Amino acid sequence: MEIYRSINEPKERNPIRQRLGVIYYIFKRHMYWVFGGIKFAKIRTNEFEYTYFSHQTPLLRHLKGIDISLEQNKITNLQIALKRVNKVTIYPGEVFSFWKLIGKTTERKGYLKGVILQKGAFSEGIGGGLCHLSGFLYWMSLHTTLTITERHRHGYDTTPDKLFGSDATCFYNYKDLMIRNDTTQPFQLIIEVSDDHLKGAWRSNNPPIYKYEIYEKEHLIQKEPWGGHTRHNHLHRKIYDLDGKQVGDEFVAENHAIVMD
Repeated sequence: MEIYRSINEPKERNPIRQRLGVIYYIFKRHMYWVFGGIKFAKIRTNEFEYTYFSHQTPLLRHLKGIDISLEQNKITNLQIALKRVNKVTIYPGEVFSFWKLIGKTTERKGYLKGVILQKGAFSEGIGGGLCHLSGFLYWMSLHTTLTITERHRHGYDTTPDKLFGSDATCFYNYKDLMIRNDTTQPFQLIIEVSDDHLKGAWRSNNPPIYKYEIYEKEHLIQKEPWGGHTRHNHLHRKIYDLDGKQVGDEFVAENHAIVMD
């Protein structure tokens, strides 16, 4: 079993320095969007014929100590964001950027206060809950031939009932989820909110030729010198042809997080 490097105890940062840092990184990401030489996906098309991968997840998590109204507000926030990404098609050579498409979440756009994870505790903020969407898109994309070029995981373990490291956090605009199409066929995102589920699919003009199984290696929960616990693993995926024969096994990501109390 691999022994991972310790994670330092979280420390309170100077709020002024932290705010200036946020402004700097937001500006830096805007410059990257303009001058980075990336062709971003933005065109919406009619639905393609073939479903490459589909998935759904419950909308409400019923978090302990969280006002249910914040979870209901999350649904509203998701509905607004989905209008910006539903039916967007990533053509070969293009990049899907979560924040480039959705933009800043503001009250003027109709976003409400939802649940956010901040400094190891659940809090509330305008547009809260969109990490549900970024994590959902990350999981779906792992089951396709698309290439994930940027993804950030939560600094704290928020998914004790799910495969650790299967999430993707987001923070406007520099903690982004970016997905590049290195294939020769277009991929289209179809996504919606039903009464109780977030539902989505990657579709294309050709049927899939592979299926994927996401699994973990080297999973470990260890106690740190400062008294807390941390969780670690490596995510991999097995690749199968349509006859069920395994044709590959790929490393996906290495994950580290502090276990929440």
